[in-house]
Formats: sequence, C-alpha cells, structure tokens
Amino acid sequence: MPHPQIIALGGGGFSMEENPALDLYILAQTGVPNPKVCFVPTASGDAPTYIANFYAAFVKHPCRPSHLPFFSRTPDLRATLLDQDVIYVGGGNTKSMLAVWQGWGMIEVLREAWARGIVLVGVSAGAICWFEQGITDSVGGRLSMMACMGFLPGSCCPHYDGEPERRPAFYEFLGNGQAQPGLAVDDGAAVHFIGSSLHRVVASRPLARAYQMTYENGAPVETPLPAEYLGAS
Repeated sequence: MPHPQIIALGGGGFSMEENPALDLYILAQTGVPNPKVCFVPTASGDAPTYIANFYAAFVKHPCRPSHLPFFSRTPDLRATLLDQDVIYVGGGNTKSMLAVWQGWGMIEVLREAWARGIVLVGVSAGAICWFEQGITDSVGGRLSMMACMGFLPGSCCPHYDGEPERRPAFYEFLGNGQAQPGLAVDDGAAVHFIGSSLHRVVASRPLARAYQMTYENGAPVETPLPAEYLGAS
C-alpha cells in the first residue's frame, strides 16, 4: 500500500522560483512515470494568472496537469481528486480557503486522498493548512494563529526567512501559549512527511532551512533541521 505523504513548502516552487527542483522532487515522490497533478488555487480566489503560471511551469515536466476551480462551476470533488497522483494547493488567504472547503466537504475528500497515498502538497497557505495550527496573514495588517485541518501535528509558519515579521511573531505566539510547538520553513525549503512523521527536509536554495520550534525554560528555542539541497536543476 502507498504511504500517506504531505510536502509543505515554506515558499518556492513554480510560483516563486525559476529553479524547478522542488516541483520535480514532488513529482518524483509519486513513483509514477507521468503523474496526474491537480492544482487547487482556492486561497487566491482561483486567480487566473496563478492558474496560468501553474500550467506554464508544469507542461514542461513529465506530468499531466489540471486544476480544480471553486469559483466557477465546481466538478465532483471525489471523482476529480481521487483520480490524481498529486494535489497541489496554492498560496493566498488560508482562512477564506478553509471556509470554502468546509462548505464543500473538501476536507473529508483530502483526508481520503491522503490515506490512499495521493501526494498532498502546498505552498504558503497550502503548506500550513495541513497542520493543527498555522501562522497566517489572512487578516490584514497582522500575523495571527489559526486552527487548520490537523492532518499533521503542531504548528507551522511559512516564509520564515522571506518576511522579517515571521520570526518574532512565532516567538511571541510560543511565549504566550497561542502556538503549539511546530515547524518554521524558509522560502525554498520543504518539509516532507510520511504519515504524521517528518521524513526529510529538502531545499531548492543552498541556505534554505526548516526549524523545529519549541518553548523551553521560559524561552523560545529554534533548532535548525538538516536539509538536503536539491541543486539548481
């Protein structure tokens, strides 16, 4: 039986980089020569440019790209998603995305896809959504903690090195008890889970990292995790 897999990108992939290393890594985890990849751009409100950028990137790779709309006529979710090898969730407004998904029963379908071994992937909003909690900028003007789907334990913060307010916000949320211990992920880094256990950290940038975030003896503790640089593919 295939293993449940989730790959969460702090930032990077086709939407942020010319280097396709992270996207190629994702495709390789399917074990399929020509995998089906479905992009889910809900967090961006199905932004046409974002969808076009996805197709422009993935038609260059050995795969069969498609996308799942929610703001035009929405297809049968189970039939569409359970026929995929990769479900790739884009960035944007996490709070709005999860509200839409809740109304459509999307979360239950994603959990079934995960159990079947379909590789679940996401960047930014699409990264934090799999965890119990995420640090989000969904609310204008400030970062905040929000409850997410809970497929993976703990909290997650994307763009850790790319947005200067992220690190102090995570420290603050750990200190005041709003955030559970979890992971911070740089732009260009991805955390790969098999089941609910961290399997590997990979990076498309030489210095990109992920960090284990805890709170010990009255202070936040940031522990760098070993990362495998994938090279400038």
